[in-house]
Amino acid sequence: MTSQVMAARRPSAIVGAMNAPTVPHPSQRPVGELLRDWRQRRRMSQLDLACEAQISTRHLSFLETGRAQPSREMVLNLAERLEVPLRERNALLVAAGFAPMFKERPLDDPALQAARQAIDLVLRGHEPYPAVAVDRHWNLVAANRSIGPFMEGIDAELLKPPVNALRLALHPQGLAPRIVNLVEWRAHLISRLHQQVSASADPALAALLQELCDYPVPAEAQAHAPAHDYAGVVVPLQLNTPQGVLSFFSTITVFGTPVDITLSELAVEAFFPADEATARALRHLGDGQAAASSG
Repeated sequence: MTSQVMAARRPSAIVGAMNAPTVPHPSQRPVGELLRDWRQRRRMSQLDLACEAQISTRHLSFLETGRAQPSREMVLNLAERLEVPLRERNALLVAAGFAPMFKERPLDDPALQAARQAIDLVLRGHEPYPAVAVDRHWNLVAANRSIGPFMEGIDAELLKPPVNALRLALHPQGLAPRIVNLVEWRAHLISRLHQQVSASADPALAALLQELCDYPVPAEAQAHAPAHDYAGVVVPLQLNTPQGVLSFFSTITVFGTPVDITLSELAVEAFFPADEATARALRHLGDGQAAASSG
């Protein structure tokens, strides 16, 4: 990554890469139809949801068909049982004629100072291993200094804000040519994104999913067979770098019980070395970065 992009994305400069606050617009569809859509998306019957929400199936049926109007408390009760994201809970409330409940603040809002510090702590504390923070659309919010090996050789157009982590990974001008196990890593990312689309019904994520699926896969990548099955534990990211092939697995960290939309949609992905050779290479790179900073 260029020094300008890295400077804009380091933890100490997390100052609003998330979207600015927005006010939900009233839905053009009745709240009952929206509730039914979420119930069907969660593959729940009316009986299942009614039991979870401790209401009668008759009342739930009336709510979905518009014969009865839900109270504010009922909307929130059903949304909780259906695990509706906070952004969409606001949409349900507005559709039912109520004010939205959940705020959406930019990440540089003073109210989120503790959250910013937590993100900074996680990213810095993970060095010399790479870690990034992304929003709900996988746009890069922040990254630590160790992300450098991922960014070498990426087309400058892909590094223009907003930088999308999944686009960087699978675009032909991004990381894709350097990913040794591109076919299986691509399948892993697309499967993960498909699950998010199903869970959130987010049209922007659906469009991103279609874009990623349309990227061509080089013939040499399709011919590459995995060297082993990784003991059935995890599919690593195997990346060609000047330090050799580096192998990573990752974990996702999210905020627990958020009541702010921004925090509910933020995730930190931390990459760990999948073998000792990768660990040694990253420690060596980290020592070099530390020396350069102190000098």
